Amino acid sequence: MRKSPQARLLQHYRAHARDLPWRLAPGSNEAPDPYRVWLSEVMLQQTTVATVTPRFAAFLARWPTVEDMAAAPVENILSQWAGLGYYARARNLHACAVEVAARGGFPDTEAQLRQLPGIGDYTAAAVAAIAFGRDAVVVDTNVERVVARCFAIRRPIKDARPEIRQRAAFFYERQPAGEMAQALMDLGATICRPKAPDCAVCPLGPDCAAYATGDPASIPPKPPRKTRPERHGTAYVIEQDDHLFLTRRPDKGVLGGMAALPGSDWADGSAPPSNAPTIRHVFTHFALTLRIESRAQPPSGTEGWWHERSAIADAGLPTLYTKALAAFDAEAESAEQRLPLLP
Repeated sequence: MRKSPQARLLQHYRAHARDLPWRLAPGSNEAPDPYRVWLSEVMLQQTTVATVTPRFAAFLARWPTVEDMAAAPVENILSQWAGLGYYARARNLHACAVEVAARGGFPDTEAQLRQLPGIGDYTAAAVAAIAFGRDAVVVDTNVERVVARCFAIRRPIKDARPEIRQRAAFFYERQPAGEMAQALMDLGATICRPKAPDCAVCPLGPDCAAYATGDPASIPPKPPRKTRPERHGTAYVIEQDDHLFLTRRPDKGVLGGMAALPGSDWADGSAPPSNAPTIRHVFTHFALTLRIESRAQPPSGTEGWWHERSAIADAGLPTLYTKALAAFDAEAESAEQRLPLLP
């Protein structure tokens, strides 16, 4: 008798599971650590495994338990998060840790987890299933693609999510939800990739409707790309005695609460021409052109602090401002090399 698709998928997962620092190996007798599961799921939202892996280790080294994270100032969490993007996640991470520590631990049901700060439907389902063995239908980006292909759903993902979730329940029916979730995620990440899926080794190949079409990569179709709005602004590099003046972004909005170079508000539209060094940084909903200028003093009324220039890597600057500093330093070095030699 031929094995069911679910059985073949779990068999494949048990033989080929990715070795990830937040995951127990298939068949392990250890109990999953809800803190590690939750932390990894939050960090992995819209961020690659390769990027998250070293950062996950750094977080655990600094805050081994959820109680340790709850006791830390939120500014420390933001600083450690620098470079991971989507910075509201860091604020929610701390708020969630505080609430979990106050409760004495993570709740173990999907509904209760969903009530915690920063935990949406997907994360609640993933933590409930993986950390606590609860029945849940866990559907992330990789799972969406696998399901869309298995059932040949020929609509963009964003338009087909209700159907995809309904279809995904097929895989979880009478199966260990945590293991099935990780099996589907691994399949989407390593075999059922967005481009060039490796259908020849896929355990779901015999039952995949997209594979049967001969063009599985065309499913799901991609929606038309929207034009990204442009914004522009100025950042100031202010230096005194080998120290750099830094400020903090407002709590609400883009890069909320993060360390930053002082500067102007960001205006809509394309940047005007400038001889100053500039960078272009793409956010989710807009692209920013930032001009970098030198100043002798902080703008009037700007609150901030002086940070040692040689230790700027410890300041927790997000990628936008590390790029800005790098562009400023490169321009300064180039200008110095252009100076004529004195006789």
